[in-house]
Amino acid sequence: MMRVVIDTNCFLAILPKQSICRSIFDAFRHCKFELAVSGEILDEYAEIFEQKMNAEISSNIIELILKQPNSIRTEIFYRWGLITADYDDNKFVDTAISANVDFIVTSDRHYNVLEQISFPSVKVISLSDFLKFFDVL
Repeated sequence: MMRVVIDTNCFLAILPKQSICRSIFDAFRHCKFELAVSGEILDEYAEIFEQKMNAEISSNIIELILKQPNSIRTEIFYRWGLITADYDDNKFVDTAISANVDFIVTSDRHYNVLEQISFPSVKVISLSDFLKFFDVL
């Protein structure tokens, strides 16, 4: 089964029922792929979801993520520091490496630097390309 880390902005994009990317969230809920998360990622999700929606919705989404059998809770033991343009993005990279994911799903250009780094290898995929795995485009 495919394993991914989803950047916060992309996760926000898959949540609305009217979103063209909603099928990704539905695929997650139906265990079609594994989602790797760390405590730091969950904290960022919760903070941003609360800002964009409200505390109750944020809490419900985090609870759903934690209860899903295809959520992979990952601990970070080493900080690679591969992204220097926005150091905060490294939580997603470090989780991806630790969880041995197939892709980081993001539209953030800061991750483009990963294409030039051979070790550790971290592949990035856009939200629209990830959507294609679910035959919805």
